[in-house]
Amino acid sequence: MTKKQRAAEIINRLESVYPVAECSLAYEDAWQLLVSVRLAAQCTDIRVNMVTEILFDRYPTVRALAAASVDDIEMIVKPCGLGKTKARDIHLAMNMLLSLHGGLVPDTMEALLAIPGVGRKSANLILGDIFKKPAIVTDTHCIRLCRRFGLTGSDNPSIVEKELRQIVDPEKGNDFCHRLVRHGREVCTARSPKCHSCFLADLCKQGRTEAQPRVPNKPPVTSIGPKKEDDIR
Repeated sequence: MTKKQRAAEIINRLESVYPVAECSLAYEDAWQLLVSVRLAAQCTDIRVNMVTEILFDRYPTVRALAAASVDDIEMIVKPCGLGKTKARDIHLAMNMLLSLHGGLVPDTMEALLAIPGVGRKSANLILGDIFKKPAIVTDTHCIRLCRRFGLTGSDNPSIVEKELRQIVDPEKGNDFCHRLVRHGREVCTARSPKCHSCFLADLCKQGRTEAQPRVPNKPPVTSIGPKKEDDIR
C-alpha cells in the first residue's frame, strides 16, 4: 500500500467513526478564531474557550479589542500563559486588521503570515475553517499520528505539511486534521496509546506492534536430574 493509499484508507475510517469534524475552539467570527489560535499556543483549547468567553464579551468587535490597552488584554488572557506576549500580538493584530484589511481577516496565506503571532499552523486553520480552502494544520496531534501511520518521518511542521499535501486529497485535508486531533485525544494519545482498541491499528507501525499478544517470559530452566559424580565428591 502506498502512502497515498494508506492516507485515503485512514481518512475513510476516521470519517466513519468521527462524522463531525470541527474545530474545538469556540468562535463566531473570523477575527475571534484569529485571537483564539494565538491564545492556544502552549495552552489547552478548554482553557482558551473559558478565557475568550470573557474577552469577547468585554470586547465584542475588532475595533473594541483594538482600542483596548495591552495591559487590559493581558489581565484577561494571562491564564493562557505568555500573557504579555499574547496580549501584545492580539492588540497589534486587531489594529492591523483595521488599518490594512478594513477590519476583516484576510484570506491568503501571505497576508495572514504578516499578522503578528500568526504562523503557518494558525493560518492553515483559518484558511480551512473560515474560507474553506485546502489546508493542512500540523499541530502536535497531526504530527504524532502521521509519524505513527508512516505518512511522514519528520517532526518539523513545515515538512509534515508539505508531505501531507502530496498524499492527502486537498478537499479532505482540513477535516482530516480535525479528526486527527479528536483521535489523538481519545485513542492515540502521546503516552499509552490505546492500540488494542484502535480501529487504525493495522495501518500503524506502532499499532501493529502493540496490538500483538505478548508472550510471557519463561522461567529459567533448572536441572532436576541426579547429580553428577563430580558433584557428589
